[in-house]
Amino acid sequence: MKTIKILPLLLLFILSSCSSVTVYSDFDKKADFSPYKTYAFHKAGIDKVQISQLDKNRILNAIDAELTKKGMTKSETPDLLINFFTKERERVDVNQYSYGWGYGWGWGWNPYLWGGQPFVSTSTEGTLFIDLIDAKKKELIWQGEGVGYLTQNRSEKEARINEFVAKILMQYPPVKK
Repeated sequence: MKTIKILPLLLLFILSSCSSVTVYSDFDKKADFSPYKTYAFHKAGIDKVQISQLDKNRILNAIDAELTKKGMTKSETPDLLINFFTKERERVDVNQYSYGWGYGWGWGWNPYLWGGQPFVSTSTEGTLFIDLIDAKKKELIWQGEGVGYLTQNRSEKEARINEFVAKILMQYPPVKK
């Protein structure tokens, strides 16, 4: 009976791990992050990003929402300038499945050479970088990076961008050890 109750949790964990975004961040260890309360977007940097204007707006809205949750406000005279840029690459996975008797199950050596059909799949892996720049010093003080799979499905795109931005900005402000 206990396994029946645990099974849905295990399934939820497996499904959530498949759609995850891997995040990294780096920061200036000398920077004091407590005085940063206001921000503005660095228009000149964002204009250079080579993605659609719709996706730019989705990213800007997601960043705006996350920073607002952290108690920060937009300002004409900001403490921080926010910039972002993106990269993407096509990932190709080739798997060889074999069938029949032999060493291992599904993988490895097969003395009878039964099956052995290659399976090729492609996916687009995207990286979103978010830069926080000290507006007075014009120096990068924090950078967050999120890596994950992208979707072309328009109904899922906004949710995926929100997930990328939320997980990246979860690491801001950094916790100094």
